[in-house]
Amino acid sequence: MALQTPSQTVGPYFAYGLTAAQYGYDFDQIANDILVSDDVPGDRIHIVGRVFDGQNATIPDAMLELWQPDIKAFGRIGTGTDPKHRYHFETIKPQSHDGQAPHLVLIVLMRGLLVHAYTRIYFSDEAATNAQDAVLNSVPAERRSTLIAQKQIVNGRTEYHFDVHMQGELETVFFDV
Repeated sequence: MALQTPSQTVGPYFAYGLTAAQYGYDFDQIANDILVSDDVPGDRIHIVGRVFDGQNATIPDAMLELWQPDIKAFGRIGTGTDPKHRYHFETIKPQSHDGQAPHLVLIVLMRGLLVHAYTRIYFSDEAATNAQDAVLNSVPAERRSTLIAQKQIVNGRTEYHFDVHMQGELETVFFDV
């Protein structure tokens, strides 16, 4: 029997190198959840959520990468899920650019997923610009809600809740790149 190689699976080496603190390793992890430093102007937001499998169970060791197209100098960041199976990012609220609604690009990597999955995060409080976004409007109307993060104020800070469903009835829309 042949053993799996890194070209055949995306893990389980994430825990050791990328989300070490979650699993009690005594060294720093290279993943980070803060996209911008304190000196970058803009409205601070937090993106929080969970990643679910096809049976609606949380995936405890997903790895997520966030790209913010309107911040050219900073661009992307990665984080793993925490011990409660949540992910979180801190950034500034994106602006409209190139005729697109404010959005973030989210890349999901996890065990058993041979090619990472790309999706977008749009914002519930941007209904007018969302209605004009060509990419969002290319998605069937009944599926667009899987791309909209819901705004909440939690302990005085702005949070957007965005769960990712890899399969099933609530499957998030993913894009080919």
